[in-house]
Amino acid sequence: MAKTPKSPKKDKNPIVAAAPAASAGAVPAKGGDRVAPESGGRNAPIINIGIDRQDRAAIAEGLSRVLADTYTLYLTTHNFHWNVTGPHFNSLHAMFMAQYTELWGATDVIAERIRALGHYAPGSYAEFSKIATVPDVPLQPPRAMEMVRILVKGHETVSRIAREFIPVAEEAGDDPTADMLTARCTVHDQTAWMLRSLLEE
Repeated sequence: MAKTPKSPKKDKNPIVAAAPAASAGAVPAKGGDRVAPESGGRNAPIINIGIDRQDRAAIAEGLSRVLADTYTLYLTTHNFHWNVTGPHFNSLHAMFMAQYTELWGATDVIAERIRALGHYAPGSYAEFSKIATVPDVPLQPPRAMEMVRILVKGHETVSRIAREFIPVAEEAGDDPTADMLTARCTVHDQTAWMLRSLLEE
């Protein structure tokens, strides 16, 4: 009895597959720009960490988006730290410093995870501008409470983007990335709550 031929394995890399919609196990594409090219050379051994090559590529692309949004939010927060004015200057100046310091540290963790997966991490304004969802910092510094509103939206955006990629990592068996993204969501959710509380009366 003839065996039924197996259907070919679907490519999970969205840059190759160009999936029209996001779902568990697939990185939602944004603009089709590849920003995490595979690294390595002929003298280095092939990566063998229990995650296949296509899955590593998909995860690296997702992490690149999280990195771009985290860096953009870091820059906005640092800008607001410099430029905040008004009666809440002291408290907001200090709060923004604590927040941008945390974000700066997070960029390193995210970028190094991309490298551990065998891909280069994006690190230029040109690359980040192609894939970031968080908007760039306003050219004219807004009033203090408007800064707070902008940062609330920024933290919520990064949290949503990070959550999109947790199933991608989980499906590939990449627990370290899933755990890292879960931790990032916790930080962003808590920071958004604290900032939002300043706007409530």
